[in-house]
Formats: sequence, structure tokens, C-alpha cells
Amino acid sequence: MNKFNRYIGLVLTVFFIAGCSGNNEAMLEVQNYVNQVVNRPPGQIAPSPEMISYEAFTYSAASLRGPFEIPVDVSLANLRQQSENIQPDLNRPTEPLEVFQIGTLQMRGIMSRNNIIWALVQDENNNLHYVKEGSYMGRNHGRVISISETQIDLIEIVPSGAGGWIERPQTISSIE
Repeated sequence: MNKFNRYIGLVLTVFFIAGCSGNNEAMLEVQNYVNQVVNRPPGQIAPSPEMISYEAFTYSAASLRGPFEIPVDVSLANLRQQSENIQPDLNRPTEPLEVFQIGTLQMRGIMSRNNIIWALVQDENNNLHYVKEGSYMGRNHGRVISISETQIDLIEIVPSGAGGWIERPQTISSIE
């Protein structure tokens, strides 16, 4: 059987070579095309584009009110202002939620322990925090004044624009 397989392989090889060698015209066409491509004059490469230098931009409005924060109406704020001594306590230790904008915090629920109501607040990094009345949250010195099943009420102390400070109510609603 081994001789038979060799014989079949030899016959197939002969037929393959015979089939390829019979088409000299196609082979000449391919050879002519290759010669034409090789003998073409070289093309020119386009020059690289000029690099435009980058000018750094310094954002100078970082200390102003953010564009998505509710503007403070100074006339209404003056009515709410009960004394000239309103100002944030800059000497107290900051709490973890004071590094986030109020708009990025979400109330997730409440719980009660030892007659104290705690609210669960999720920050923009999806971490949960517990807050109670008197806790601080938000970048504008917001102090929690009440917690209900549906919202957290707080008072922020914001610049009045006239060199002083005013209190502004703020609410964080529960997400259903």
C-alpha cells in the first residue's frame, strides 16, 4: 500500500505541474505588470504639517460660583441674613463629604439608632456615608439641619458678593 500512495502522489504532482506550466500567457502578463511597477519613478512624499504650539490656559474663575449652581439673589439673601456675624467656622475639622459639590451627592435612605436619625448619602465615587443633624457636607460649609424620609435639609454659608457671607438653604432629595 505504501507503493500505491507514492504512485498516487507522483501522478498528482505531474498533473499539477502540467496544469501550471500550460498557461504561459498569464504568467507573462503578471511578469510584465511587476516590471512596470518596479520601473516607475519614485513619488514624492508630502512634507509633514507644521506643528502649532500649544498655549496653556489659566482658569481664573475657579473661586467664582459654578455655572450649574443656583445663583444667589442678593436682595432675598439680605432678608435672610439675620446678623452681620455670619461666617463659616474655618477652624473646625472638615468632614469627608465637604470635598464634594452638593449636586453630586445623593440621598439613598435613612436609618435610626438610639433615637438619632442617620441619612445614607452616596458621593460621586459611589461610596456611602452616614450623616446626622449637625454634620457638614458640600463645598460651601453646608450644615445638616433636618433629615426626613424624603430629603436632607441643610444651610450653606456662601459669599455674598459684597465681602460678607450669607446663609442659603439647600436640599438633597431621596432617589426613588
